[in-house]
Amino acid sequence: MVAVNYLLFESAVGFALFEVVHQADSVGLQLPEVKEAMTSLDKFGKMVQLRSFNPWTSAAHGLEAINLVSEGIMPDHLKNTLELNLPQTSGKKSKIVLGVVDKRLAGEITSVFTGVQCESAETSEVVAALLRGIRVHAGKLLKGLQEGDINRAQLGLGHAYSRAKVKFSVHKNDNHIIQGIATLDALDKGINQGAMRVREWYGWHFPELIRIVSDNGTYAKMVIAVGNKKTLTDESVDEIANVLNQDQDKAEAVIQAAKVSMGQDISETDLAMIKDLASNVAEMADYRRILAESLDKKMGDVAPNLQVILGTPVAARLISHAGSLTNLAKYPASTLQILGAEKALFRALKTKGATPKYGLLYQSSFIGKAGPKVKGRISRYLANKCSIASRIDNFSENPTRRFGEVMRDQIEQRLEWYAKGTKPMKNIDAMDKAIKAVMDDDEGGMDIDSEQVDHMAPKEDKKDKKDKKEKKDKKEKKDKKRKSVGAEDVDMVDAAEEPSKKKKKRKSVAAE
Repeated sequence: MVAVNYLLFESAVGFALFEVVHQADSVGLQLPEVKEAMTSLDKFGKMVQLRSFNPWTSAAHGLEAINLVSEGIMPDHLKNTLELNLPQTSGKKSKIVLGVVDKRLAGEITSVFTGVQCESAETSEVVAALLRGIRVHAGKLLKGLQEGDINRAQLGLGHAYSRAKVKFSVHKNDNHIIQGIATLDALDKGINQGAMRVREWYGWHFPELIRIVSDNGTYAKMVIAVGNKKTLTDESVDEIANVLNQDQDKAEAVIQAAKVSMGQDISETDLAMIKDLASNVAEMADYRRILAESLDKKMGDVAPNLQVILGTPVAARLISHAGSLTNLAKYPASTLQILGAEKALFRALKTKGATPKYGLLYQSSFIGKAGPKVKGRISRYLANKCSIASRIDNFSENPTRRFGEVMRDQIEQRLEWYAKGTKPMKNIDAMDKAIKAVMDDDEGGMDIDSEQVDHMAPKEDKKDKKDKKEKKDKKEKKDKKRKSVGAEDVDMVDAAEEPSKKKKKRKSVAAE
């Protein structure tokens, strides 16, 4: 078991560093005497000793430090505290063991201080028990605090931290997109089930109406407008046409079908029940249309490039499945490609079969246009473009649709290339075209440094010259090696030929 030398206590009032005077081993922690000592201030005060306590200078300072700690980043305030109070050691012969709560913060401290070895509460039972005891007696161990200061600080900092986490921009927030697409899917399911009940129920009375009106919402409104088919006359054409968006031909077809209908009669009680159900379906259909328009507008504000490439429903489902646009932007293209097909992927890995080529992207129109042999290749190419579009949408202050429009043209050109062999646009040309379109827009679009764009070409020329020079030097070195090797071979051949010449001379002399 590693002996813990120091403990870092991250409280709501500041960072505190304690020196461990006496500690029990992991087995001794289970003894009743040790547990009782942890709860007693007199006995626990002999185990640890306060080395340094640096409270926050302000509430904003504390909130900033806690945000950094929650992300596994060491604040400068904490770094200075550890540098001033921990003994200086190189860590070659011995290291100082520091106990902390957060595992990620432990890794950050170890990387900065080479002579410090960190043990977290997850990896060491002793560290967890000692930090638990400090938390219980913090009000008495920390100097300069009054009774209730820590509780008030915890309450205020907790509210501030939570408020900062849930803080969002009203105009750019993907939470509404996630809830909207989930509500839209639920409405589609409810509308389909309700419309199916209305069609079957009202079909006993007026079965011919199903062939004339196919839309679920319009059919429900027609049931309310028609009611009993026997009440329809030629004067009802205008009323029926209003429901059918002023379609006179369909209205007349409904009147003629009602006159020759083969359906059975219906009572007023049953008709009232059917109308109530139809009114619910019609209201859901109207709300679904309003929600779809709102979702389309929201996607245009949050992820316009992804919307241009995939369309609103598929793009919103991708964001919903990933959890947020930020999570989607962090995914590589290979993960985005099979997003939504996780079960098929793990089944294929388990059975060593073929892995899926697409998940939610299969709903895209580009996959439907592609031939059977190139669906996988188009899915991979589409995932690449969606990954780029999601990153542009997420990390841009004022995202624009220009990049999505250019990438959509690239995908269409790639489809033509697979079908007809037409050469598609290169990526560098596509990005140049998009950047030029953004800079030409009056609204400004994205913040692009025009000087940096203008000076890209000279930098590339310098790089090309440097690469050519390096290639030339490598070629010269290879030639020199070949020449040297060739000279050595010639010398070896000459050396081998000299003894043979001497032998020939000796033979000739002997013959004479």
